[in-house]
Amino acid sequence: MAKRGGFPGGGMPGGYANMLKQAQRMQRQMEQNQKELEEKEYTAKAGGGAVEATVSGAKALKKIKISPDALDPEDVEMLEDMIVAAVNEAGALADAESEALLGKMTGGIGF
Repeated sequence: MAKRGGFPGGGMPGGYANMLKQAQRMQRQMEQNQKELEEKEYTAKAGGGAVEATVSGAKALKKIKISPDALDPEDVEMLEDMIVAAVNEAGALADAESEALLGKMTGGIGF
């Protein structure tokens, strides 16, 4: 009488073990890539280059450069808007590279 369930011979099939190894390798590669992305810096400008913001891949603000020409005591709000725009754009650059890398690693399958 044949056993119910399980695999012939009672062992795990080679395909499952290989799939597990491949998943572990992919996880290590993703962790390495994530670390590299977090260490990278992304820079964006606003106001025609009057404000420049640099963020890390983890989207931590690293540096702000403000052109002296952008300093107008009569229009502080414009400077504030340019800073926000530059920081947001730098963060978007970091996100785009991260998404592109993840898409390449997963073959376009979204998680």
